[in-house]
Amino acid sequence: MTHLQGNTKALTGVVLNIQHFCTHDGPGIRTNVFLKGCSLRCKWCSNPESINAKPELGYNPGKCIGEKQCGFCLKGVCPESAIHVVGAGDRPDDKVRINWDLCTNCGQCIPVCPSNALYLFGQALTVDQVLDEVEQDASFYRESGGGITLSGGECQLQADFAAALLAGAHARGINTTIETASNVPWEFMAKVLPHVDTVLHDIKLTDPQLHKKWTGVDNSRIRANLQKAYETFPEAKFIARTPLIPGVNDDEEHIRATLAFIKPYKNVVDYELLPYMRFGESKYGFLGKIYEMQDFNPPPPETMSRLQAIIDEAFGRHSSGGR
Repeated sequence: MTHLQGNTKALTGVVLNIQHFCTHDGPGIRTNVFLKGCSLRCKWCSNPESINAKPELGYNPGKCIGEKQCGFCLKGVCPESAIHVVGAGDRPDDKVRINWDLCTNCGQCIPVCPSNALYLFGQALTVDQVLDEVEQDASFYRESGGGITLSGGECQLQADFAAALLAGAHARGINTTIETASNVPWEFMAKVLPHVDTVLHDIKLTDPQLHKKWTGVDNSRIRANLQKAYETFPEAKFIARTPLIPGVNDDEEHIRATLAFIKPYKNVVDYELLPYMRFGESKYGFLGKIYEMQDFNPPPPETMSRLQAIIDEAFGRHSSGGR
């Protein structure tokens, strides 16, 4: 096991959110800590606010009360003049708009917004600040076998911070899990994985060209990292996961290719299918981005059942017809 060097208590990371009482991201009841920054650009991403590594401005026009009742953000607050009102005739309302090409995410507009239509995704927190909040749920961890789960974005991009969080959690007797796509330099994983009990890792697509089409990069580094992780950390539990996207990877070929990749390793204890949902669609507008998956719907139950049966057979389980 590697040891962290120096005093990590003052180490800070950019944290997007901390969610309590989660039950689907590792064993037991868990507290999920979402870190900012991602090295993939999955077209179906449900957390677009996690992609940028730095804090960034969000704007919910549904909360904006307009220039006539408010207008505080229009009074010279923005140093880049990125906040404006669309001229009458183009829009029936007087709500502000953001010129995202000019916005630098400085956040100076946020304190003057009384309706909280303007807000910041992400904040810098220390290791102890995060762990103190996580430890508030310690009694639930003891009862359920839960703990902390680091997610993202890609939590391993903030490798020093992630390793310090996980080592600190272990020091406090808290079980650790990460969710990762593994598209990071191996030295990042070498820092983080010694402090992880369970690794939930994606295998989104097995074909390199299709992987690049849908995520922005091919899967060569991911596959190499996973194989090395399986071999280097035999005591950790690995669970492979596929976010199942109709028309993208919801076919037997992908499922069987994934099983062929993971089954030689005894510490890969399961393979889970996560049905595509459109939960993050509204957040794209809050960031001035366009959601490209409007024509995609969740996979039908019969597809989930059919593919799950293949996985259950591979792991020697009696298929229950889907989860």
